[in-house]
Amino acid sequence: QVQLVESGGGLVQAGGSLRLSCAASGVIFSLNAMGWYRQAPGKERNLVARITSSGSTVYADSVKGRFTISRDTAKNMVYLQMKSLKPEDTAVYYCNRFPPYPTGWGQGTQVTVSS
Repeated sequence: QVQLVESGGGLVQAGGSLRLSCAASGVIFSLNAMGWYRQAPGKERNLVARITSSGSTVYADSVKGRFTISRDTAKNMVYLQMKSLKPEDTAVYYCNRFPPYPTGWGQGTQVTVSS
């Protein structure tokens, strides 16, 4: 059973930073690409960043240069370092495999950026 638990969200002022963490279990972590996704109120969930098993990364244009995805295969962890946060980054952030497991969505972690 896939279980993905996100943490690290919070309330931050524009220009601030946060680091999100995702603990993965029930998945062959080392073989899978992983992604961070976000869903703002009233909008669809979208991919923010993804990282392959070998460490290659791809970012959405809206976060390029501000967010960094990384992984620790030994710990089955995925991270998202977010800098220069903007109010439009406000959303619930989720991690999941890329492409996502349909049943892999956790509770997410709320990120709120105040202007």
